[in-house]
Amino acid sequence: MDFNQAILYAQLVNAAYAIDPANAKDAAGQAVTAGKVTFDVVTSIFANDLCTDMNPERGNNRVSMGLVLQASGGGDVVVAIRGTEGIHEWIHDAQFLACPCPFMASGGHTEDGFTDMYRSLKTELDQASPSITQALPKLQFPRPLTSLTICGHSLGAALAKLLALDIAVNTNFTPTVYTYASPRVGDPQFVSMYKHAVPNTVRVANRLDLVPKLPLPPLYEHVLGLAELTSATLFPPKVLIKPELACLHILTSYLYLLSLQAGAAPLPLQAECRPQ
Repeated sequence: MDFNQAILYAQLVNAAYAIDPANAKDAAGQAVTAGKVTFDVVTSIFANDLCTDMNPERGNNRVSMGLVLQASGGGDVVVAIRGTEGIHEWIHDAQFLACPCPFMASGGHTEDGFTDMYRSLKTELDQASPSITQALPKLQFPRPLTSLTICGHSLGAALAKLLALDIAVNTNFTPTVYTYASPRVGDPQFVSMYKHAVPNTVRVANRLDLVPKLPLPPLYEHVLGLAELTSATLFPPKVLIKPELACLHILTSYLYLLSLQAGAAPLPLQAECRPQ
């Protein structure tokens, strides 16, 4: 894995997190800087929020979920999808029911909560608008598209994998994928189809993070491309991140661990996640 590339795409997902979920305004035309690279926002991405038993009304809300960006002065396009606060509720009360893959008859089965949210993912606030896969070839990019990378964290990582397979089998684009703290998304048939259609995948997971361990096999399996991080070392024994569920999972902790692996200046941890 190229740690610098992994950091770059994680920072773009962080830019999606920086937008208030309730912000219904399209961020098109804004500039986003990740490291030393500047990107132009082509469009925002909206979706229904994650519905859970603890908060069923959340699913009625349309929220800002991500960004489609293009590198300034270049043709590289990135789709960055954030997670949601509801992921912890999802861990607590999800039944992990499976439903048919919504865009590929031979795509096996996928987790129903992720699938319902994926169906609502659009480049416009109106839920009746075309899907991202349908809209992507028609977007007005400032420059000709030369590459497409899809990245996401947590729930956004699950959505990123669904989107990547959808795009790979239903358009002429061949995406590269970077996910962080991704849960399992589909059954072995889904994973098999994904492996053939989206081979350029890097799945970054903190070994002590609970979310990548769910839903459980054998009904659900992980896609290829594991790049494992560790938030504690044995030799010498050292805790790098406070061992709490949220701290082990949040994207800033992943960025911190990636920066250590890259040998770069450590990116900051949230104060409450620093080990005591």
